[in-house]
Amino acid sequence: MGKRGDAERETGRPAAEEPSAEGASARRGGNGRTPLGNYKSDRRTASRSRALVQLLPAVLIVAGVIFDEAAPPRFNASPLYAAAPLIAAPFFSLLGTVATGAVALAAVSLLQWQAGTLGEVDSTTELLTILTCGLLAVLSNRVVSRSGEELATARNIAEAAQRAVLPIPAERIGGFDVAARYEAAQADALIGGDLYAVQETPHGVRLLVGDVRGKGLGAVEAVAVVIGAFREAAEQESSLEMVAQRLERALAREGVRREGLDQFEGFTTALLAEIPPGQSVVRTVNRGHPEPLLLDRDGRVRVLVPAQPALPLGMGDLGAWPDRSDTAPFPSGAILLLFTDGLTEARDRRGVFYDPAARLTGRRFGAPDHLLETLSEEVRVHTGGGPQDDMALLALRRP
Repeated sequence: MGKRGDAERETGRPAAEEPSAEGASARRGGNGRTPLGNYKSDRRTASRSRALVQLLPAVLIVAGVIFDEAAPPRFNASPLYAAAPLIAAPFFSLLGTVATGAVALAAVSLLQWQAGTLGEVDSTTELLTILTCGLLAVLSNRVVSRSGEELATARNIAEAAQRAVLPIPAERIGGFDVAARYEAAQADALIGGDLYAVQETPHGVRLLVGDVRGKGLGAVEAVAVVIGAFREAAEQESSLEMVAQRLERALAREGVRREGLDQFEGFTTALLAEIPPGQSVVRTVNRGHPEPLLLDRDGRVRVLVPAQPALPLGMGDLGAWPDRSDTAPFPSGAILLLFTDGLTEARDRRGVFYDPAARLTGRRFGAPDHLLETLSEEVRVHTGGGPQDDMALLALRRP
């Protein structure tokens, strides 16, 4: 499951100031409580690139006019004028594409009229070439527009389905401040093989973070099974151990329907947590998952190591023993951080793993979303890009 820090490692780093709400909000482009990770940031970058490309047709036409004015008569800039509407076609509307072709045609006609060559064979050939490219650009624009509408519809349906599987939690649940973040390793995917859930129940606030074997959209079906079983069991079962057993049985039923290697090697690492009502403690059941962290308000970081290791969910055939929960103090102002191994196995160019326990020691965070934003940014800097594996982060703060 990757390398993780010592339970009480001290780094001696100075305490970091809590990020301001305004600064964090500006970087997030909102309240930051979203599982989409850097997806919106990528969309903004794509929009800026698109805006630059949309300037290119005008630049080509202006460059063509300058070239025709400066170059000898035997040279012309026909390729620049012809390229302008073709470049505009994928990015402009139909009217914009037609206008680009008309401007290019008008510019060439005006230059020919000024030079006294309008109507000559070479000049007419040049105009026909630009007109033909303009008509092809209009046709391309219609094809691209229709394909784009179909793609947008399919993407909206996919996004709605994925958000239904992994919904954004409320900002406050059971009196606790909550924040979640998801960053999928697969391009253009909103979720993959990692999962999280938080729910207020008669037995207290219960949380789940897990990692299904595999990644990308192929693991979404198993994610839906685990989250669905957790939603039901968290409400009905009186103990966290019994919730874990319900998830075990749900995955066993799911394995029967699978084919190939997944039928025998399908498993899910999971961390279940529970904050009982009226108690300043947190109970955890760890099924082969990275240990959660408890960040005290004085900057101390505690790693909640289980007293007895256990196999991941779905591996009950290899051994059977009762689940045993571990209990740790959860004082006011502390933040409980649950995460998947996409965080602890993020590596830099030298192969050094990101160690959240060491990185967070001595630092104070006033809100869970500030903590998750900081982790996401540091992982991106540490790896020199995005996450190398699906990464789910869930944080809960006792006010």
